[in-house]
Amino acid sequence: MEETTQDSNKVIKWVPQGRTFRGGGGRVHPPLHGHGHGHGQTTSSYQYHYEHHQRRQQPRYFRYHHNPFQNSNGVGFFGQNQHLQGSPPLLPLPFPPPVPMIPFQVSSAVFFHQSTQNQSLRSKTHFHGPSWKKNTHPVPSSSSDRKIAAALEVYEEGVQLKLMPANVESRGSDINPQALVVARRPDRGGVEGQVISLLANHYRVQFNPSQRIFHYDVEILPSPSKDVARLIKQKLNEDYSESVSGACLAYDGRRNLYSPIEFRDDNLEFFISLPIHTTKSPVEVRDLVGVNHQKAKLFRVNIKLVSKLDAKDLNNYLSTEGVDEWLPLPQDYLHALDVVLRERPTEKCIQVGRSLYSSSMGGGVELGGGAIGLRGFFQSLRPTQQGLALNVDLSVMAFHESISIISYLQKKVEFLHDLPRRKTRSLNSDERKEVEKVLKNVRVFVSHRDAVQRYRVQGLTQEATEDLWFTDRDGTRLRLVDYFKDQYDHVIQFRNLPCLQISRSKPCYLPMELCMICEGQKFLGKLSDDQTVKLIKMGCQRPRERRAIIDGVVNGPFGPTSSDQVKEFKLEISREMTRLKGRILQPPKLKLGEGGLKMDLAPSRLDCQWNLYGSHVVEGTRIERWALISFGGTPSQKSNIPRFIHQLASKCDQMGIFLNKSTTICTQFEPIQLLNNASLLESKLKKIQKTADGKLQLLLCLMEKKHKGYGDLKRIAETRVGLVSQCCLHSNLGKLNSQFLVNLALKINAKVGGSTVALYNSLPSQIPRMLRHDEPIIFMGADVTHPHPLDDFSPSVAAVVGSFNWPLSNKYVSRIRSQTHRQEIIQDLGEMVVEILVDFLQEVTKLPKRIIFFRDGVSETQFYKVLKEELQSIRNACTKFPGYKPLITFAVVQKRHHTRLFPDENDPNCKLFANDNVPPGTIVDMVITHPREFDFYLCSHWGAKGTSRPAHYHVLWDESRFTSDEFQKLVYSLCFTFVRCTKPISIVPPAYYAHLAAYRGRLYLDRPESVTRVATAVSRAGPPKATPLPKISENVKKLMFYC
Repeated sequence: MEETTQDSNKVIKWVPQGRTFRGGGGRVHPPLHGHGHGHGQTTSSYQYHYEHHQRRQQPRYFRYHHNPFQNSNGVGFFGQNQHLQGSPPLLPLPFPPPVPMIPFQVSSAVFFHQSTQNQSLRSKTHFHGPSWKKNTHPVPSSSSDRKIAAALEVYEEGVQLKLMPANVESRGSDINPQALVVARRPDRGGVEGQVISLLANHYRVQFNPSQRIFHYDVEILPSPSKDVARLIKQKLNEDYSESVSGACLAYDGRRNLYSPIEFRDDNLEFFISLPIHTTKSPVEVRDLVGVNHQKAKLFRVNIKLVSKLDAKDLNNYLSTEGVDEWLPLPQDYLHALDVVLRERPTEKCIQVGRSLYSSSMGGGVELGGGAIGLRGFFQSLRPTQQGLALNVDLSVMAFHESISIISYLQKKVEFLHDLPRRKTRSLNSDERKEVEKVLKNVRVFVSHRDAVQRYRVQGLTQEATEDLWFTDRDGTRLRLVDYFKDQYDHVIQFRNLPCLQISRSKPCYLPMELCMICEGQKFLGKLSDDQTVKLIKMGCQRPRERRAIIDGVVNGPFGPTSSDQVKEFKLEISREMTRLKGRILQPPKLKLGEGGLKMDLAPSRLDCQWNLYGSHVVEGTRIERWALISFGGTPSQKSNIPRFIHQLASKCDQMGIFLNKSTTICTQFEPIQLLNNASLLESKLKKIQKTADGKLQLLLCLMEKKHKGYGDLKRIAETRVGLVSQCCLHSNLGKLNSQFLVNLALKINAKVGGSTVALYNSLPSQIPRMLRHDEPIIFMGADVTHPHPLDDFSPSVAAVVGSFNWPLSNKYVSRIRSQTHRQEIIQDLGEMVVEILVDFLQEVTKLPKRIIFFRDGVSETQFYKVLKEELQSIRNACTKFPGYKPLITFAVVQKRHHTRLFPDENDPNCKLFANDNVPPGTIVDMVITHPREFDFYLCSHWGAKGTSRPAHYHVLWDESRFTSDEFQKLVYSLCFTFVRCTKPISIVPPAYYAHLAAYRGRLYLDRPESVTRVATAVSRAGPPKATPLPKISENVKKLMFYC
């Protein structure tokens, strides 16, 4: 043992007797602090928090989050800020670092003052008007400017607006793009609705405010896997307990180690030996097939104190009284507690993100195609009004089945289903590409010898196994199949199949038949429809069953309460779900068409559904000219078409929709194979349109089965031909029922310009304090869809929709753009908002007074970045219209969360649904919501299967000053206006439409064969420039073709 002293820090080196370490001296790297789970993150989420903690140790002039100068009404505003690089995974909102060396100074130019005349927000430096004379139009400088100019020219008399020239600097955004603060809750929560008792799957966590946590960085050389790293940590606890002060440690398997007590030295170094099966490094073939030996492997472990975390900051943040309200959320301490609570579960379960899975939780379910479904649980710490809470929920995940590669290919690849019986089978070029796509990135181990080495499949060899040769160490050329016969007495059976290539740069081959798929791998490929159905069924439990499973996890042997670390870190976790009060909002009265027996209705059923029997849609269209094309189908299926046309037209007539009982041209019959050829398909659709004199309103497409050519059909019809299309399967025509025909008629009506239902009492009459009929509102929704996780080439697709028929607000125009691969921020948001505002102006003849913007698909780690950049884009778009400064409300809609609500069986008000899901209109804005920010959970739909997932609405910015009751009523009322069904939906329609529009844009781009061919080549150089989407035809783009 050697002890040295450097300055005031001691370095203790433990060297086993009779052994020396011959590695180079390595320095301790900064801690990685785990990995984030936000979309598209490429850097460690916790790196930011470590740096942020270090900055907090230095003098600061001011703090962020809730600014002391913010009005109590919840209006957010801008101040000073730097661009944020990292994003915290626990959230609720990352906070920017302070501007270095600039003391905080309050300037009147930074803050907003409410105008009593127009209720808009202005700064003193605002640019109030154009610099040219009245009625003098500038020359438009861009296509969007020309569209605005055309719209303003038409409505100039009533609007009195002129185009802002592009060369004039716009300062009308009322935003200082330096910093911003999220809107605060405007009151103590809503009060409208019937109060009921609920349970939520949040478990309160109590911590000792005086408990410090000591954060250490761990560097292990050579770098081990997470499993081996945990063995090293266990060995450290056993053999060197005195050096770590006998502490019960929590370790994340990477670089972060947490202790409830401080070690006696800030810098420690150990040499730990573990008995591990080893093989030589897989660089060349001769190394792979070499004999392995079990021997001790030596690891050098450096441990260095990073920080001393204080619980007082977290306690102050969660406190609601008498404490500095504007402290940032101490993510470093929260992350430490998260690692502590995961210590025991990660030893027994497979960890994927924030979820942990085990075959002991109900066993695995075979999904088919080489996939197996496992149950597990999700857990995450959240700051709430009741304090710190642990959110625990049931989770299911598809994993690769741990079987041989040959068996896997037999199950996964259709053309290899008989592979074990055809051992002489070879692969042609296309088949080889398909197999390579299936196996790429899958981890395998070999079965012909005892070893724990794991390999990742990089590709397949070009040659068959029997044609592969390699050079031995002495330079001798050896045939691979002969080597395995001589060395292992194994005769290669599948000689005509290629080998697995497991190195990116050098020949490194493994015969397929000797490889097994490693256990515990998340399934990499895209699940089929059948696999998805089976997986969903695994996680589809009714509320009572799901509640029992979650309680069993929390109190079980693998749960967060099972570890010794919980007690050592002075944590107490409640073993019961959180009890709280919710409210059931009344459904709105609905307006129907004038031609039916009823012209209004109030949903009275528990599930809030209604039917249109004897009633008309609020706006039915006339479809005079339409055509029908059949792709495939048996003779008996085709014979059903005349009856189908007659019944569909009759059902439309009953609903107030006119559908001509005779098609404009005779029914077209084409083979299903036509969908495989895009050019021939385009020629056929153009011929149909030409035969109908280019005036078709609808093309109804009957398909023999679901087909990959569906995307080409939609793209060609909507961008090349200018046709609105509606597809359905032949199989549905043989069992025609009323509900199928109603649903089909609703979709057709919406696509050609009609609407299903409207609010009987308009929004201004529901919220009279704020809204007026002569001050229109536009509702916007936005979403971004990203390509498959294994696709590192295709662009992301962003969509924005906006209502344009105030005050009904039940029709939405869309704009869709492609953008940089996995970019979450909508890059062309400003341009899309301008175009939608022009459409609104043309329809309503005035610009909206308020913009209410619903953003879908944003994780909590991205709140700050999305708000900062997209709010500014919306403001910049508004400055294109001189003097136009609408009030903006920016809210995020989340469905991918794990909060569930359960009825309290002991509450008499829950008697009707005690064994079911909570009813539509159930809202929670207390106890489990954010301590200060404006968020709430709303279950607006009826959950017929499984357990309902409420939508989580988080208002990040609100210049309209909505109260909780006003905004919640607004959102719930809108959920009844969705065009495709006669029931309220789970999220607000603008967000839902944006999701559908983004998916439509994805269909335009999807070309699987081209992606797999070039994805690997471009992944290292970074994503290429986004392929632009094809332009949607003028006679289609103002319709809801995407619904």
